[in-house]
Amino acid sequence: MQPYIVIAALWLLWIASWIAAAWWSNRTEKRVGLNAELGYRAVQLSGAVLLAVPAHGYYGPMRLWHVNAIQAWACAALVALGFAFCWWARIHLGRLWSGQITRKADHRVVDTGPYALVRHPIYTGILLAVLATAAAKGTVYGLAGLVLITLGLYLKARLEERWLAEELGAGDYAAYRRRVPMLLPFGPKGAMRDL
Repeated sequence: MQPYIVIAALWLLWIASWIAAAWWSNRTEKRVGLNAELGYRAVQLSGAVLLAVPAHGYYGPMRLWHVNAIQAWACAALVALGFAFCWWARIHLGRLWSGQITRKADHRVVDTGPYALVRHPIYTGILLAVLATAAAKGTVYGLAGLVLITLGLYLKARLEERWLAEELGAGDYAAYRRRVPMLLPFGPKGAMRDL
């Protein structure tokens, strides 16, 4: 089996499993307005479309680098690791998870498991999978997709942090932000640096 087929299959499996698990969450009590979400969603969708452009047949300026079989398999392993990290966070968050920025019934600050490493471990896992996919492709389209998806997830994380600080209490969430980095384990911490 080719590593590129494995990478595509991992993406399809993750998307299908993520959609199937969407029913497993508490009742939404309040959500951020749709207009607030449109910006980051448009950026993420644009990035996803670019990342999905096949890498076959690109030469010259559209091909930035080539990967050998060992490198491609390493990228496939990193994609799997990114999705495993996403699922660890999703399972650990349990019924508080939502695909939108919401406050669920019984919402609270979760700061254990993967949430002790980064405040947005699902986004971190997605970013690892996107980075590995773009590296395996080695095209301008893959790199542009990586940049746009990263920007979209960062914008969503910032919006979500403002929302959570308001909904869960600025004191509790600020204390969590001072202890735990936003997206990169061992990255910068602090309430003001990443907002």
